[in-house]
Amino acid sequence: MVSAMAKSISSDSRLLFDMPEGPDFSMEIAARKRGLWPVAGTDEAGRGPLAGPVVAAAVVLDPDNIPPGLHDSKQLSAAKRELLFALIMQSAFVSVASSSSRRIDVIDIRKASLDAMRRAVAGLEVAPKLVLTDGRDVPPGLACEGRAVVKGDALSVSIAAASIVAKVMRDRMMARAEATFPGYGFAIHAGYATEVHRKAIASIGPCRLHRMSFRPLKQD
Repeated sequence: MVSAMAKSISSDSRLLFDMPEGPDFSMEIAARKRGLWPVAGTDEAGRGPLAGPVVAAAVVLDPDNIPPGLHDSKQLSAAKRELLFALIMQSAFVSVASSSSRRIDVIDIRKASLDAMRRAVAGLEVAPKLVLTDGRDVPPGLACEGRAVVKGDALSVSIAAASIVAKVMRDRMMARAEATFPGYGFAIHAGYATEVHRKAIASIGPCRLHRMSFRPLKQD
């Protein structure tokens, strides 16, 4: 019996050590010590799809009420994202902005993403003193200090929260788009270049949600 118990504990320990580390609040705490408070995290969803907007969110978390389980939205199931989305909306300051497919075609996806992030930050009810942004770029035009954090959604809970909000909001937008633009399967693939989506484009052609600057839609 002792041997079996030891084996069980050993197995559980391995499972714990194999679990990936999640984001934390350390960057936000360090900023607060420097007098930079509040701190907002911002991230976007939808840079890669062939259709639909890119959606950005900005989130200022309450340090005394951080929803447990925040992580990079790509690491979470849809059900977990929805649960955390509700908790974030109840406990944090949140703002969302988007750039349409037409704007993406005009100014390119990178600029459109950064502009959506800037507008999301500007829409917050509280003015942050520092913005932590996922990736390598700080959105131009911020009214405060900005810091780009590579893989920030896996390091900062503020950025992780923004990634969840942006992903859930964009998925909901694309699900609603299915009613207006039937036949593409937007509710299933959210505009990404799946085989179903590519076949639909080949069959019925693109609609106004499609990014005509993206291949294979782009005409040389």
